[in-house]
Amino acid sequence: MRIFGAIAISAVLVGSAAAQQTPQFVVVAQQPDVRGNLGGGFVEFLFGDRGRAAPPPPVFYSDPAMLPPMPVNAPAAVDPMLEPGGYPVDPQFERQRVEYRGSEAPGTIVIDTPNKFLYLVEPNGQAIRYGIGVGRPGFTWSGVHSISTKKEWPDWVPPKEMLERQPYLPHFMSGGPNNPLGARAMYLGSTLYRIHGSNEPWTIGRNVSSGCIRMRNADVIDLYERVKVGTKVIVL
Repeated sequence: MRIFGAIAISAVLVGSAAAQQTPQFVVVAQQPDVRGNLGGGFVEFLFGDRGRAAPPPPVFYSDPAMLPPMPVNAPAAVDPMLEPGGYPVDPQFERQRVEYRGSEAPGTIVIDTPNKFLYLVEPNGQAIRYGIGVGRPGFTWSGVHSISTKKEWPDWVPPKEMLERQPYLPHFMSGGPNNPLGARAMYLGSTLYRIHGSNEPWTIGRNVSSGCIRMRNADVIDLYERVKVGTKVIVL
């Protein structure tokens, strides 16, 4: 279903005392902004010990007027080689511009692990918010790093620890449509963690990875074009 129109959305991230350190954001409008050619696609592994997880069931809305406008990077508008269609994505995880109430400098990436959002801080009190998938229980982490390397359609070499847990994984996979790192990858410091793509939209908003930050392919390409090596990344 496609719903067109323009509506304003307001939402404030608030939480318990444990979540009070999370920067607060308010969504002011859906303003998708796709830059450049999105390129090809891939089928990503879930890295789970039981293999590939099933897609979530469809979400139906009784009142279509409650839906936000369909952004141009929604599954129906994306090259099917980049992301398969037919899988609903919670509208809150669509890329959108929001108000920013933190103190981080423009250009900083802030990853809100508990709420499954990545923010790219912009000037004038704004940020671009992307939906993400994060680590499974026991694989989440926090800290401050910087982007040390950027790669398009990167090769994938599973670390030894992952191969010990999942010996059925390949020891090497060249970049391309079946690579689990997706269309783009941004490596964080000297760690094994990356911000990388995925063409499995049903995994966004979930705890699914071995610690990497997972994005939709269209979103990771958009972020990749906006940031540079050396960009500060804060993981909450």
